[in-house]
Amino acid sequence: MRRKVQLLFDGLGFFRKMALGLSVLFLLVGCASTQSSKNSTSIIAGPETTFERTTLSKSEAEYPFNIFPRYRLAASDVLDVLFQIRTWTKQDEFLLQVDHVINVKSPSTPELDEQQQVRPDGTITLPYIGEKYVVGKTVGELTKELRQDFSTILQEPDIYVVVPNFRESIKELKADLHTAPRGLSRLVTIRPDGYVTFPMVGEMYVVGRTITEVNRDLNIKYEKILEGLHCDLFLEKHSGATVYVAGEVVNPGAYKINKPITVIEAITMAGGNLNSAQLKSVVVARRTPTKIIATKVNIKDTLALKPGSRFVFLQPDDIVYVPKTAIHSAAEVANAFASMFLFRGWNLGVGYELRSEQRTTIK
Repeated sequence: MRRKVQLLFDGLGFFRKMALGLSVLFLLVGCASTQSSKNSTSIIAGPETTFERTTLSKSEAEYPFNIFPRYRLAASDVLDVLFQIRTWTKQDEFLLQVDHVINVKSPSTPELDEQQQVRPDGTITLPYIGEKYVVGKTVGELTKELRQDFSTILQEPDIYVVVPNFRESIKELKADLHTAPRGLSRLVTIRPDGYVTFPMVGEMYVVGRTITEVNRDLNIKYEKILEGLHCDLFLEKHSGATVYVAGEVVNPGAYKINKPITVIEAITMAGGNLNSAQLKSVVVARRTPTKIIATKVNIKDTLALKPGSRFVFLQPDDIVYVPKTAIHSAAEVANAFASMFLFRGWNLGVGYELRSEQRTTIK
C-alpha cells in the first residue's frame, strides 16, 4: 500500500514538472513572437505601409527616383538633327565670304567694272590688279584697299564695292533641305565605335556625352561652315540603359532597362535567385572615375519587410552580384568580379571600396 502511494506521488510530481516546463515553453514562444513582431512591420488589409528607397548615390537628392541621372549618349542611339537658317539675326559687321558675289564699279572708268564670285581660295581677279584676297574683309575695308591699288593707274580712282548676292549658299542649302525626305531634319545613328556622321560636319565622337554638350560643339562647327546655320539636336530613339546581374540567379547576364528598377526587380528579370543565394550579402557595384564602389544590400530583410530596410534603385551599368556566401571585404568582391569574364569591359584595376547599405566602410 505504501509503495502504491509513493508511486502516485511520483506520478503527480512528473506531471507537475511537465506542466511547469510547458508553461515556460509557452512563455518563451510568446516572448519570441512579441520580439519578432517588434522586429518586423505589421501589414494588415487596408492601410498602406511605407518603406524608404535609395539609389546608394550622392545623386539621390538631385534626381527623382523615376528617372535616370543626366542621360549620356550611347551606341545605337538615333539623333534627330533639325536645321535652322538664321538669316534674320543682326550681325555687328558683314564680312566677305567664299561664294559671295562682288561688284566692283567705277563711274568714271566703266571699263573697270567687274562682277566676281569669290573663289574657294578667297580671291577675285580684277583688271590691272590681278588676284585680290577678299575673304574676312568688310565692304569698307575692301573699297579702301582697291582705291589704293588703283591709285597707281588712276589719279583719283572712284572705286565702289557692292555685294548684290550674299545668300547663295544659304539658298542652296535651304533648297537641298526642303527637297529631302525629312525636310529640315536629318536622322543619324551612333555607331558601335562611338562616332556619328553629321551632315557637312562629318564624324564626331559623342558616346558618353550629353545632348547639350554635343549640340553646343556642333553649332560651333556649323557656324564656321556657313554663317547663320544652326541646328537643334533631339534624341529620336535611345538604345536603353543596361544593368548586369550575376552570381546565384537563374539567368545571369546583361539586361536592358528603360526606366529605373530596384535590385529585387533586376534579380527577378534574371529569373530569380537560386536556393544557394545569400540574399543578405547582395552586392551592387557602381563605377566611378577612380574606383568601383560596391555596396552590400540586405534584400532578405527588404523582402521580409523589416523596419529600416530599403528598396534600392539601380543606375545604368550597375552590377548586381548575388553571392553564395556572405561578403565581408572588398577583396572578396574583387575576386568575384575578376572571375566573371562577362564584365571584362570594366576596369577592375582601379581599386575597390566596399560599403554597407548605410555607407560605412567594412573592414
